[in-house]
Amino acid sequence: MTILVTGATGFIGSRLVKRLFTEGETVRILSRSPERAQALFPQAQVYPWTALTAAVEGCTGVVNLAGEPIIGRWTPARKQAIWDSRVGGTQRLVAAIGQATQRPQVLINASAIGYYGASETVTFTEASPPGNDFLAQVCQAWEQAAQPVQALGVRLVLFRIGIVLGLGGAIRRILPPFRAFLGGPIGSGRQWFAWIHQDDVVNLILTALRDERWSGIYNATAPEPVRMAEFCQVLGQVLHRPSWLPVPAMVLELLLGDAAQVILTGQRVLPERVQAMGFTYQYPTLAPALQDILRSEK
Repeated sequence: MTILVTGATGFIGSRLVKRLFTEGETVRILSRSPERAQALFPQAQVYPWTALTAAVEGCTGVVNLAGEPIIGRWTPARKQAIWDSRVGGTQRLVAAIGQATQRPQVLINASAIGYYGASETVTFTEASPPGNDFLAQVCQAWEQAAQPVQALGVRLVLFRIGIVLGLGGAIRRILPPFRAFLGGPIGSGRQWFAWIHQDDVVNLILTALRDERWSGIYNATAPEPVRMAEFCQVLGQVLHRPSWLPVPAMVLELLLGDAAQVILTGQRVLPERVQAMGFTYQYPTLAPALQDILRSEK
């Protein structure tokens, strides 16, 4: 296969590109920093966004993971960048697919569980309605921007991705307090933490690229979400650190900026459609997932 990846230098994208190369696939990368992408992946075919149509032409599949990071303060300019990089970028990608003479067979487009809004009591599945906060609005528009590709005869898979655990991302910022014996329940501790291991996200994407049965919307989360208090307890056990000292919300806000609200409010999200497809998780439960991540860090 020849796979075009956007967001290839990011947390999920870089892991995906490495797997694609390991499995013998041809990889094209679409990047706003082509020199950096080429330096990271010298064996890839790297295209700038100004050459979008050429990048798409003749690909077997496209994986769209591009998006401005949400960690940090959401100033009006930052919100616009978050919106434009996801919604505007997807619109441009779909337009380029429409212009190609040899179109890809499938578009895998990222979304996020922020689509559902937050709740301590509601369980969300792929059939649940959207929320109405900023991230929910971004996710709705992001998904809508990808939908027209289906009229072009291209299979569309939308993954609403949970909080991804791996070497980087949010966990990299959460670890220091625990390592300093200052870890414990974050915020109320009752909020849900819908997580997924980085390798399982990559495995989901690879499965959806290769299996034509996959189509539509899927929650890319582990099958067993936990409340934040349990997450912190398990993290403390894996680190061999106490986890009794509550971490005030303001501490997480200092670490993550406005993105802290994603963790402080939380959602209980279940991957019903993923499980119905028979997907096998490498890390369905939290403790082995955290053990693998921390073991890899050494």
